[in-house]
Amino acid sequence: MAKYLLLKHYRGAPEAVNDVPMEQWTPEEISAHVQYMEDFTARLEATGELVVGHQALSPDGMFVRYDGEGRPPVTDGPFAETKDLIAGWTVIDVESRERALELAAELSAAPGAGGKPIHEWLEVRPFLTEPPTITE
Repeated sequence: MAKYLLLKHYRGAPEAVNDVPMEQWTPEEISAHVQYMEDFTARLEATGELVVGHQALSPDGMFVRYDGEGRPPVTDGPFAETKDLIAGWTVIDVESRERALELAAELSAAPGAGGKPIHEWLEVRPFLTEPPTITE
């Protein structure tokens, strides 16, 4: 089994086919999209492939780092910020890379404006595994 992070993007990925911003969707279209996401998560739970369910993220956020005593550790730039990029995520644990790609494609088909699939791009990132231990 291998863990993968499926990332949905606000921007930074190639344009989706049905690229109408969610704020322009009708309440029914939003409900259909949310239901699709809930059904997708339920199917992954049933197969044991879900590690952490799908979660949408607010565009609000900030960078934080330790910068010494008495210095402000929070900034809103000038770096490219994930709040402008990452819209949501799902963590899966699957048998193969091919299965991760299959699930990402299914997630990409979530309905959007007009009830048509979004065909949005998802970033599929494998989790790092521990390096092999070298013994002498």
